Amino acid sequence: MARDYSRTQRIADQLQKELAQVIQFEIKDPRLGMVTVSYAKVSKDLGFADVYITVLPLNGKDEDEAIVDSLKVLNNAAGFLRGELARKIKLRVMPQLRFHFDDTIERGRNLHHLIEATIRQENQNKRDASDTSNDTDED
Repeated sequence: MARDYSRTQRIADQLQKELAQVIQFEIKDPRLGMVTVSYAKVSKDLGFADVYITVLPLNGKDEDEAIVDSLKVLNNAAGFLRGELARKIKLRVMPQLRFHFDDTIERGRNLHHLIEATIRQENQNKRDASDTSNDTDED
C-alpha cells in the first residue's frame, strides 16, 4: 500500500501545482501564450523534472509558433522558476526543470476525428446496403 503513491509522484504533483501559479503570475514575457501545466514527472534521484505543457496561442499567433516560443521562454526561465519553486517547496534538492509540449490532446483530437469518420462511413454503408436491398425487393 505504501508504494501506491510514491514520494516522487507527490513531489511532481506539488511542482505541477506551484509551477502553474508561478508561470501565470510571475512571468511577464509577451511571447508566452496561455500555458497550462498538464503533467510533471520527477526522476527518482530528484535531479530532473520533466514538465509537460499545453499552449493556447494568443495575439493571432500560429499554434506551432506559439508552442515553440512558449517552450523557448520557459526553458530560458527555468533557473528563475526553479528558484521560485525552491522558496515555495521545502526540498533538499530542487530538480532542474525541462519543459516539453504535451501532444496528448492533439493525438486525442486526431483519434476522435478518425472514430467519427469511421462511424459516418459505416452508417453510410448501412444506408447504401438497405437502399440496394429495397430496390431489388420492388422488382
